[in-house]
Amino acid sequence: MKTAFLALTFILWSLVPMAKAKAADLENTIYLDLKDGRVVIELLPDVAPMHVARIKELTRQGFYDGIVFHRVIDGFMAQTGDPTGTGTGGSDLGNVKAEFNDVPFDRGTVGMARSASPHSANSQFFIMFDEGHFLNGQYTVWGRVTSGMEFVDKIKRGEPPVDPDKIIKMQVAADVK
Repeated sequence: MKTAFLALTFILWSLVPMAKAKAADLENTIYLDLKDGRVVIELLPDVAPMHVARIKELTRQGFYDGIVFHRVIDGFMAQTGDPTGTGTGGSDLGNVKAEFNDVPFDRGTVGMARSASPHSANSQFFIMFDEGHFLNGQYTVWGRVTSGMEFVDKIKRGEPPVDPDKIIKMQVAADVK
């Protein structure tokens, strides 16, 4: 009986660090609410700290709320983050230097859009519908969808889409009460 109690106590205490880690991960999780449901994005601060910081800063400002998906290519990706809805705009903040990394562009990968200059990322980002390894090392990966990809799949296609879908609300999970 005593051995069983000790074993149970050990198991429960071993779960405490995991529970704390889960809570800490909320600071590096984005909730992206779309018309069809919530998309959960795991941020990757270890591989793209400046991009993650920018996404969180703009998210906390409410910058992304109501912004359209202005470029949505079937079998490729859905792009958003331009307040003008044209693909040429960005935030009032300066650009972010490239943080190219080894995370591959697979289905659900979230990357930062940019112009021809590698250091021109600002506020626009895209979510991959499918694998796009030709982007590896060319664009910064800063996150990956952990749930809700079925809602991303329902975003209206087009360049630009007729009556484009919008981000309803984007939040850092740690800020959600």
